[in-house]
Amino acid sequence: MNIISSCLPFLPLSLILFLSLLSPSPAAAGERCHPYDKKVLLKIKKDLGNPYHFASWDPETDCCEWYVVKCDEITNRIITLNVITADFAGQIPASVGDLTYLKTLVFHKVAKLTGNIPYSVTKLTHLTFFEVSWTNVSGEVPAFLSQLKNLTYLNLSFNNFSGSIPESLGELKKLEAFHLDRNKLTGTIPESFGKFPSPPPDLYLSHNQLTGTLPASFANLDFVRIDLSRNKLEGDASFLFGKKKTAQIIDLSRNAFQFDFSKVKGFSKSLIWLDLNHNKITGALPAALTKIEHLQQFNVSYNRLCGEIPQGGELQRFDKYVYLHNKCLCGPPLPAC
Repeated sequence: MNIISSCLPFLPLSLILFLSLLSPSPAAAGERCHPYDKKVLLKIKKDLGNPYHFASWDPETDCCEWYVVKCDEITNRIITLNVITADFAGQIPASVGDLTYLKTLVFHKVAKLTGNIPYSVTKLTHLTFFEVSWTNVSGEVPAFLSQLKNLTYLNLSFNNFSGSIPESLGELKKLEAFHLDRNKLTGTIPESFGKFPSPPPDLYLSHNQLTGTLPASFANLDFVRIDLSRNKLEGDASFLFGKKKTAQIIDLSRNAFQFDFSKVKGFSKSLIWLDLNHNKITGALPAALTKIEHLQQFNVSYNRLCGEIPQGGELQRFDKYVYLHNKCLCGPPLPAC
């Protein structure tokens, strides 16, 4: 029993009516959820066929307490929609674009998710983290994603995207990590990617069918992590190395890169992963490789390298298999020259 009901016998009718207007209704009491966001979430649920994954999305309860969403602590607007490991079928609903306060949008390991990324996501101007990965979403990578200027993380890996990478995505100047690996992408790496501000985003483009040479402007960038493995890229990549670089991971394996490795004079002191296997790299192994102190992964097999393997550093810690199938490499751990 609240204060109003306990005092009813002693209050004039006009005062009772006034106090009843001030008293919160039971449905609204304690509910943080913004009614517009609740309406949109229920539309998303309906568009996806009311799957069990959203069973907690009960219109009679506070949407800030629902599974896979999060409300801002101050504004109470929905800022996160995080759908992971779900078993429903369908497409990304256009209605997600109506959650205009979203900062994080994730569809990860939703194998039956198909179709394209809807244009309506361009309304999500606050979005900083966008992931659609391990799904069957297909079509071209949308050029309109360049309108999401606040993105710091973009992950479209492990999908069925095809076609070329849009030049416009180089306009995402706040990116810290960019994943397009494990798709069916063709064409060249956009020249605009060479114009990312410093430091450039970690760049993952592996397991596609990309062709051509690297943008020459990559020479001006200092990638901390770059994985271009398992494509059909060719030409020079030696400008990714250098004593003043801060690279930790460089994976160029299984391409057709061709350059004289002996002309590389220095490497990042932070390098822990260097994989160059299955290319057309010539020359000798640079002596500067012995200066890398914390190398954990190293492979130069299946190239056209020649000469004695430099002694020292981490190079003899690796077995012979990381050096095999070259033109004439020799010295430990291979047979003597």
